[in-house]
Amino acid sequence: MGIADDTLYERLGGSPAIKAAVAKLYSKILSDPLLSPFFEHIDVERLRRSQAAFVSMAMGCTKPYEGVDLRKIHSHMNLTDVHFDAVANHLKSALEELAVPNPLIREVLTIVETTRHHILNR
Repeated sequence: MGIADDTLYERLGGSPAIKAAVAKLYSKILSDPLLSPFFEHIDVERLRRSQAAFVSMAMGCTKPYEGVDLRKIHSHMNLTDVHFDAVANHLKSALEELAVPNPLIREVLTIVETTRHHILNR
């Protein structure tokens, strides 16, 4: 299989890379005063595992995601575009810190953007 045929998941580095990105992302989210209140009383380790599984699936991993539906899990949170954009910016920063090439970061953020209406319950 050539690079052009590889999934984004594979081009990012597979499971180890996704787990590293999610860990870095949640470190940023949990230190952000805008976002951290949403994670009080949450099992962050369980959330990281679930998020890594979701991101893996969204990036092309063939292992099925078995977590909760995005719309359902976020429905009670009253999230806005400001919150969504903050998380997306933290993800971008995390990927940059992990030296992910800009074209791959753009691909990731394009996929993330497709979840906005689900997460914001529109």
